[in-house]
Amino acid sequence: MARSYEGADVIIRFDGKRCIHARRCVTGAPRAFNPDAEGDWIDPDAESAEAVLRIAYACPSGAITVERKDGGVGEEAPRVNQVAVLENGPLAARAAMEIEGYGAVTRATLCRCGLSKNKPFCDNSHIEGGFVATGELPSKEMEMSIPDLVGTVTVTPHQDGPLQMKGALEVQTGTGRAVTRVKGAFFCRCGQSGNKPFCDGSHKAAGFKS
Repeated sequence: MARSYEGADVIIRFDGKRCIHARRCVTGAPRAFNPDAEGDWIDPDAESAEAVLRIAYACPSGAITVERKDGGVGEEAPRVNQVAVLENGPLAARAAMEIEGYGAVTRATLCRCGLSKNKPFCDNSHIEGGFVATGELPSKEMEMSIPDLVGTVTVTPHQDGPLQMKGALEVQTGTGRAVTRVKGAFFCRCGQSGNKPFCDGSHKAAGFKS
């Protein structure tokens, strides 16, 4: 359950279970997000509504969300559905997603090492577990154009199996280079696939349990 911090112009919600400590908040708006502060570390009145909203968009895990009270434009779904394969880390998805068992989100970091205790979300277990998987994949020929990458993406974590994403999206490297564009794909979340980030059935031999 996310905790809410209400200010004059915005309500900031923070879900600690989804946070991967990317630190976009504390480096981007240190007055509003100060982990060294006495008492609450989030002060929604310390920065402008626009500044706080920029931080929410920069948060890859979606742990930070913002609701505006001042009549300004609030959070909107990304205009292009995309999922980035982070080096030795999770999938960072930005889309109008419906995650089975969780609901609607626009940003999420999804476990691909198989070690997270908060599946389907990443909890940084890949660091302690020594997960190694490149985020720099070779690009493939792409049939869809960028304007086609819209619409809702449904995310289904299959029991003891892969993460299925249905909907148009661009798969990117961790540095933002386009790898391929698909209308749906099965992504590895056991950490064992020989075709990362995609599933190749290795979860069965590995005895992956979700």
